[in-house]
This record gives sequence, C-alpha cells and structure tokens, in this order.
Amino acid sequence: MPEVAKGSCLCGAVRFSVPQTFPVAYFCHCAQCRKITGTAYASNLFADPAGFVWMSGEDRIQRFDHPSRGFTKAFCRDCGSGIPYLNSAGTRMVVPAGSLDTEPDIGAADRIFWDDRADWCDIVDLAPHHCGFPD
Repeated sequence: MPEVAKGSCLCGAVRFSVPQTFPVAYFCHCAQCRKITGTAYASNLFADPAGFVWMSGEDRIQRFDHPSRGFTKAFCRDCGSGIPYLNSAGTRMVVPAGSLDTEPDIGAADRIFWDDRADWCDIVDLAPHHCGFPD
C-alpha cells in the first residue's frame, strides 16, 4: 500500500489525504493556467480518486468550471487557496502541488504548453536565490 500525502489550504479549513502515487507532474505554461493561478505556470499532480479522502472542510470548497473551455479551479472559500478537484471525466483528482503539506513523490515531470509561456518566465531560472526577502 502506498504512503499517504496530506494537504490543506492556507487557513487549514480544508484538509485531505491522497496516496503517494503521482506518476507525473505537469507544469502547464498556457495562458489560461497562468490566469487561473496568477503565476508563471500551474503545477498539478494527478491521483486516483478512489484513494482520495477529504478530512475536513469539503463544505468550504468553491468550484469554478469555465462555461466554454475545459478547465476548472477549486479553492477554499475562506482563504482562496487552490485545492484538489475531480476532473470532468471523473477519472482523476487534479492536485495542485502547492496544496500538499507532504513532499510529493513524483515519478516524472513535464513542462507543457511551453511555447505559450510568458516571456518573463525564462528569467525565473536565472534570478538570484534567497532564503527569505533580499536585503
């Protein structure tokens, strides 16, 4: 039986557990993922819904399904943090990597829609690293 990863929203109202069986992570650079996350790319893992468990706060989840495009955003109503959701086919839980409290065991990773990336995305890898705010 696989180990279990735990996750939550920022305020802790929504908590969940999911088996550590993430065969792939997708870092999606498309414009809609940039808009829905407010970042350079969406970092999503995919899990079997059979092992996924809401531990608390399921009633605090708000889900947005775009009416004419195939994307979804689920978030905590209290703090706005992105949280997992069942894909439209009902076959996979889409787990935002940043929602995990446990370091995920990722089998592989792919950067998708790379040609759609923001021009400024390329400078991120070259930017200086700091352990906190720079002086």
